[in-house]
Amino acid sequence: MQSFTEENYLKAIYHLAEQPEQYVQTNAIADRLQTKAASVTDMMKKLADKGLIDYVRYTGARLTPAGHQTAVDIVRKHRLWEVFLVETLNFKWDEVHDVAEELEHISSVLLIERLDEFLGFPRTDPHGDPIPDKHGKFEKRSFVKLTKLEPGSSGTVTGVSEHSTPFLKHLEKLGLTLGAGITVNEISEFDGSVELLLENKKINISRDVAKHILINT
Repeated sequence: MQSFTEENYLKAIYHLAEQPEQYVQTNAIADRLQTKAASVTDMMKKLADKGLIDYVRYTGARLTPAGHQTAVDIVRKHRLWEVFLVETLNFKWDEVHDVAEELEHISSVLLIERLDEFLGFPRTDPHGDPIPDKHGKFEKRSFVKLTKLEPGSSGTVTGVSEHSTPFLKHLEKLGLTLGAGITVNEISEFDGSVELLLENKKINISRDVAKHILINT
């Protein structure tokens, strides 16, 4: 069984790796967890000894099959708890992440299975991220980044790739929450900012905001 800290490291490697076989650099892990590179190196050796990662000095770490399964289980618990907090306890989507960070370390398999059943086996969390089933399988989703759409294109907001509280509050203020229907009116050649039509109202967002909004067309 892993400690909370070890689980956080495994989850960090999982999120940082674009492909399961990709090695993640020590500095990237340190940045994500806001810790020192030396501390990361020490933890990498411990996780390697447990068979949860492959660690190569000066290259980085990648998850072993056992490490990957552990990380996916943590992600599953985190996202299920986020759904519970929003749907049952009336948290807002910008309030759930830190609480779910604590709840994700509960180890009871039965509790998580009952939670999944209670919630009706949700496939996405309040931010549109997919929730793996108890076998670790993710449902395939079809979406594109808002920045990839051309003027005149329409779609529905289906997720976000940035979960910080200020970002989510900004989207909520604009009305760009999950399920919102949008049409791209214009894209600025100067700075890439995007003018959208949202419920017959024009709004403008920066390219930095648009690149984190996922659209189902």
